[in-house]
Amino acid sequence: MAGRPLHLGAFLMESGHHVAAWRSPHVPARAGLDFGLYRQVAQTAERALFDAVFVADSVAVEEGPGAERISRSARFEPLTLLSALAAVTDRIGLIATVTATYNEPYHVARKFASLDHLSGGRAGWNLVTSDNASEAGNFGRDQHVGHADRYARAQEFLEVVQGLWDSWADDAFVNDRDSGLYYRPEGRRVLAHEGPHFKVRGPLNVARSPQGQPVIVQAGASEAGRSLAARSAELVFTAQPTLSAAQAFYADLKDRAEAAGRSRDAIKILPGAYVIVGESRAEAEDKQAALQALIDPVAAVGLVSRMIGNFDLSGYALDEPLPELPLTDSGQRSRQQLLTSLARDGQLTLRQLAMKVAGGRGHLSLVGSATDVADALQAWFEQGAADGFNLMPPTLPGGLDDFARLVVPELQRRGLFRTRYEGRTLREHLGLARPAWRGAVA
Repeated sequence: MAGRPLHLGAFLMESGHHVAAWRSPHVPARAGLDFGLYRQVAQTAERALFDAVFVADSVAVEEGPGAERISRSARFEPLTLLSALAAVTDRIGLIATVTATYNEPYHVARKFASLDHLSGGRAGWNLVTSDNASEAGNFGRDQHVGHADRYARAQEFLEVVQGLWDSWADDAFVNDRDSGLYYRPEGRRVLAHEGPHFKVRGPLNVARSPQGQPVIVQAGASEAGRSLAARSAELVFTAQPTLSAAQAFYADLKDRAEAAGRSRDAIKILPGAYVIVGESRAEAEDKQAALQALIDPVAAVGLVSRMIGNFDLSGYALDEPLPELPLTDSGQRSRQQLLTSLARDGQLTLRQLAMKVAGGRGHLSLVGSATDVADALQAWFEQGAADGFNLMPPTLPGGLDDFARLVVPELQRRGLFRTRYEGRTLREHLGLARPAWRGAVA
C-alpha cells in the first residue's frame, strides 16, 4: 500500500473488555478457559490482516471489592495460550504480557525465544511491572515492590533478556555431520551479567530466533514508564481518551526516543480503542446500552478501585465526587492520573466514573457506524496521535467480528490498511528492523 501504514492489534481479554461482557448471552460461558474461542478470534483477526493479537496477564487473581463479580480470575497462562495459537495461525503476531517484577530473566528469554521459533518469527513481549499488589503474596513477599524499584528492576531485566537473546550468532549452529561440529564456538556468546538485581551467566539454550529478537512492547505511561519505553520499546500500548492527550503523548515519546539516539520510526505507538460498531449509529448505540444495562455497580466500583491504584472505594458514596487519593505506589500511576483527570474534568460522581470506564477503562471509546469509527481512527492516525490502534472488543467473539466485517473494509477503501500480508514476521508487519547480533563477548 502507498503511504504510511496503519497498524492494528487485537487485545483479547477473556469474554471481552466491557466489565459486564461475561453476562451477555452472546458470550460463551467460561470464556477465559475456552481455547476454541481464542482460536476463533485469533483466526478472525488474521483473516482481517491484523498485525497481532495481544494477551494481557496477571500472576494473581483479582481481589478487592467486587472481584467476585468480574470475569478476570480464570484465564490461561499467556505463553501457553500463544504457543497453541501459533499452531492454528500462520501470519498474525503473538504478543504476551509477562511481568519483570515476579519472574527471572532466563525463564522469560527462553520462553519468548521458543515462541518465536514455534511461530516462525511472530512473538512479542509486553514488558510490564506488576500493578496488582496481590501478586506479592504468591512470590514470598509480604509487601509489593514499590514503583521506583519495579522500574529499576525492569530496566536491568530487559538488558539481561536481550543479552540472552544474543547468546548465539544467526549461523552458529552449523550441524555439520561430516566434521562432527554442531555449533561454531566463535558464534557463542556468554553474557556473564552482574548487576544490582541479577547475576546471570548464560548462554541461552535456544538458538537465535527468527526475528533476531522478539518485538519489545511496553505499556507504562508514567515518567518511569516513558523513560523505559523511549530507550527500549519498539511497540507501545497506551490509554489516551482524547485526541489532544494522545497527540501530546505521541510527540513526547517520539521526542524521547530521538533523544535516546533512536529513529522516531523505531517505536510504534498504538493507543487502545474500545469500539462498538453497528450497521448504523443507532444499532451501535443499542449494543452499548444493552451492555451498560448489565453493569453491576459493585463490580464497576471494584474495577475503578483496582485501576485507580489499588484503593478500596467501596465505602464511598456513589453519588458524590471521587475522593482525593494519595499517589499510588503499588498500582499504575499513569492510569490513576488518567481516571482522576476524567472525574475532575467531567465533574463526575464515583458512580458516573465507574459507568464511563466500564468498557474502555479510560481508553479512546467509539460507538457508531463503520464510517463514524473509521473517521475517528483516521483523524488520530493522520493528526499525530497514533501509528495504529490496539482494538479492545467489548465482547468476544462478536465485538471483533463486527470490527473485522465493518471497519476493516472501510479502512482499506480509504487506503489506510493493508489488503494482504507482505511479510511473515511481526517485525515485518510493523516495519521494524531485525536487530543485528551483537557479537562475541570475551
